[in-house]
Amino acid sequence: MSGGDAPRVAVLDYGSGNVHSAVKALVRAGAEVELTRDPQRVLGADGLFVPGVGAFDAVMAQLRAIQGHELIGRRLAGGRPVLGVCVGLQVMFERGIERGVETEGLGEWPGTVRELEAPTLPHMGWNTVEAPEGSVLLRGIEAERFYFVHSNAATEWSLEGRTPATAPRVTWSNYGEPFVAAVENGPLSATQFHPEKSGEAGIHLLRNWIGSLTPARPIKENQ
Repeated sequence: MSGGDAPRVAVLDYGSGNVHSAVKALVRAGAEVELTRDPQRVLGADGLFVPGVGAFDAVMAQLRAIQGHELIGRRLAGGRPVLGVCVGLQVMFERGIERGVETEGLGEWPGTVRELEAPTLPHMGWNTVEAPEGSVLLRGIEAERFYFVHSNAATEWSLEGRTPATAPRVTWSNYGEPFVAAVENGPLSATQFHPEKSGEAGIHLLRNWIGSLTPARPIKENQ
C-alpha cells in the first residue's frame, strides 16, 4: 500500500480471482489501496475498483452474497467513482446470456451481454481500441494496445429514453464484430480489457482514473 495524500481506492473483495494483481497495479499507479468488503470502507473510499473474472451469473451471485450490488448502487447514487473491469464491466448492463443462462445484471446501462460472433473464442491477447474524443481513461494512450480475456461482450450501446447530464464516452474494439471495450459514464467507468495485465498502458489508464478522484465525505451505511 502507499501512504500520504494518495487517493484511497477500495478493491471490492467478493471472491473474484486476480484481485492481487489489481491491487499491485493500483498501488503502482499511485493509489492507497485496500482489499475489502466492509461496507463502510467500500462506501468511504475515494474510488471503488470492481474486478471480474469468470461467468456473468457467478459474478452476480458473488456480488449479491456480500450486498455488493447495493454498495455499488449507493456509491453511484452519491456520485462516487466506480471502475469495473472485464466481467466487472459486463454486470453493469441489464442482463447477460452465457451458456444459455440469462442473468439479471446491475442495470446501470441498458442492453445484453452475449457471446461474441468470432471464429475462435475466447478473445485472448492484445488488441487496439477506438477511443472517443475527450476520454479521460485513455488520455495519452489512445493508440496503445490492451489485454483482453473474454468470450462475451456488449455489442450494442444505447441510452434511449435516458438523458444523462453528460453523454457517456464509449470506447470500441473489434474481434469478429465490434464490441464495447470501455465506458465512461459520470462516476461509473469500466473496461472490458484488463488494465492490470496491460503493461505500462494499463498503469497509465489506472493513473488517469486515480487522478480524476477527489476526496469526499464518506457515505454513511445507514443513510
